[in-house]
Amino acid sequence: MGLQDTPRASRLHIGLFGNRNAGKSSLINALTGQDISLVSPVAGTTTDPVYKAFELRGVGPVVFIDTAGLDDAGELGALRVQKTKEALEETDVAILVLTGRANEELAWYRQFQEKKLPVLAVLNQCDQYDTPEDASAVLAELSIQLGGLPVLPVSAQTGENIPQLRQALVQCIPDDFWANSITGDLAQAGDTILLVMPQDIQAPKGRLILPQVQTIRELLDKKCSVMSCTADCLEQTLSALAKPPKLIITDSQAFPTVWAAKPEESLLTSFSILFAGYKGDITVFRKGAAALAELTEDAKILVAEACAHAPTTEDIGRVKIPNLLRKKIGEGLSFDFVRGNDFPQDLTPYDLVIHCGACMFNRRHVLNRIAQAEEQGVPICNYGIVLAAMTGILDKVVYPND
Repeated sequence: MGLQDTPRASRLHIGLFGNRNAGKSSLINALTGQDISLVSPVAGTTTDPVYKAFELRGVGPVVFIDTAGLDDAGELGALRVQKTKEALEETDVAILVLTGRANEELAWYRQFQEKKLPVLAVLNQCDQYDTPEDASAVLAELSIQLGGLPVLPVSAQTGENIPQLRQALVQCIPDDFWANSITGDLAQAGDTILLVMPQDIQAPKGRLILPQVQTIRELLDKKCSVMSCTADCLEQTLSALAKPPKLIITDSQAFPTVWAAKPEESLLTSFSILFAGYKGDITVFRKGAAALAELTEDAKILVAEACAHAPTTEDIGRVKIPNLLRKKIGEGLSFDFVRGNDFPQDLTPYDLVIHCGACMFNRRHVLNRIAQAEEQGVPICNYGIVLAAMTGILDKVVYPND
C-alpha cells in the first residue's frame, strides 16, 4: 500500500474553521498547490464538510476538512453549523481562519481548547490591508482575544506565508501520531503470526476488510512471517507450520473456535481488540466490559457502528451481540443502534455503549466519543472485548502494550 493509498482513517485530519467567505477553501488550495476545493465569492458555498485526501509535503498523508461557515444563519445554516461540529470530533489539528476581529471564532477556539486540540490561527486575506501597520494592529488584537495565541498572517491569493503555515502544521502534529501501532509489542521481527479471518458477509466479494489489510501490512513492515486462514481451515493450517505461531489474531466471532484449537504456547487476540487500542483507549474499554456483569433485564444499550453499511441477518452489532446478551441477561434488554457520524449528545439514558472496531474512524473521533461517555458516567466498550467477555476468555487473550 503506497502513501497515496493510505486509508482516510489513518491520515492526519486537518480541519479548517472560520466564518463564511473567510477563504477556507482557497487556503486549502494554496496549501496543496492544487484546486482541490471549490472556491466562490458567494457566502456559504461549502455546506456539508468536504474531505480532501492529500500528500502534504513535509507532513505526509493528510485529510483536509473544509467546513461550513461558523456564522451561517437560518434554519438550514444551523444544520450546516451542526455538521461542522461533527467534523470537529475527528479533527487532529485545527486551523482557525480569521479575517478580522474574532466573534463566533472565539467560542469555537474555546471548544478547541477544551478538547486539547492543537490549533493554528491565521489571518487570511492579509494582502487586503492598506498598510503593514494596519495588518499588525489586527494581528495584535486577535492574539489578545485568543489568550496570546500567535496569529500568522497569510494570503491564499498571493501565497504569502503559505510555506510558513505548512511548517507550523508539521510542528503541531502530536508526537505519537505516526508512531501508533496496531499490534504494539505483541509482534516483533522474525515472529510467525497466524491470522484467522472468517470472511464477513458484508465484506466486498474478493476483498479483505480494512482491519485485516492494515494488520497484514503492519506485520510485513515489522518483518514478521504472516500466515492466514479461515476458521474452518485452522487445524489444517496449524499442522502445516513447523512450530506453533507466536500469536494468533482472530475475527471476534471465531473466538470460541480458535481458543479451543490453538496451541498452548500461542498467544491469542482479535482484530477488534487490537483496534480498540489502535483507535481508542483499551483500558477504558476493558473497564466497560466489567459493566456487563451489572446489567439487568431492564437495561438500555447503545450500539454504535462506524460503517454506514446496510445491516444484514449476520450483523455482529445488530444481531449477534444483542442475541448473546439477551441469552445471558434476559429478553427484556433494550437496544438502540446508530451508524456513521450519528451519535447522541446525551448518553445518560444508556447503561452501556458498545462501539465497533472503528476501522472507518480516525483515533481522535473515537477518543472524543470515549471522553463523552466518561464525562457522562456511561460505561463504553468494544465489540471484540464484549465478545471475549461473553465467551469467557477476556482474561485469556492478550492486549497490545499491556
